Amino acid sequence: MPIDSQPCSDDSAGPAPAAERVRAARILDAAGITPTPQRVEIARILLARPQHLSAEQVLCILKQGELSVSKATVYNTLGLFAKRGLVREVIVDPSKVFYDSNCSEHHHFYDVESCTLTDIDAGDVDIGGFPDAPEGKVVDRVDVIVRVRSRQG
Repeated sequence: MPIDSQPCSDDSAGPAPAAERVRAARILDAAGITPTPQRVEIARILLARPQHLSAEQVLCILKQGELSVSKATVYNTLGLFAKRGLVREVIVDPSKVFYDSNCSEHHHFYDVESCTLTDIDAGDVDIGGFPDAPEGKVVDRVDVIVRVRSRQG
């Protein structure tokens, strides 16, 4: 099922129904994260549906709402969410990082022209002939990012 990265414009911006904020706070609590108003709002936006958002996109969406959140808070919060397993960090290159609300095993197409990610089911990628991990190490996971662009001609 393709899940594309979302643009800055989002229907998650603006006042959230109390039920959405409560749901986000419960998710944070379950992950051992103190649910500050900023964290709750970031969780509400990012975890509303399966999607890929950059920190810049999250910040842009937040600016459309009523809560003031600094750029540093957004980056720190997304890093914390990734560390606690609420989102997956997808590093396309050192300057382009997405936060994926779908934490299940899967891979991605990255459209280099639109800078968007689309999910690829894990079963659709066959990885064979994988080398043994270095001594004393185990493979944690394999992330495949397939870069695509429009066909020329």
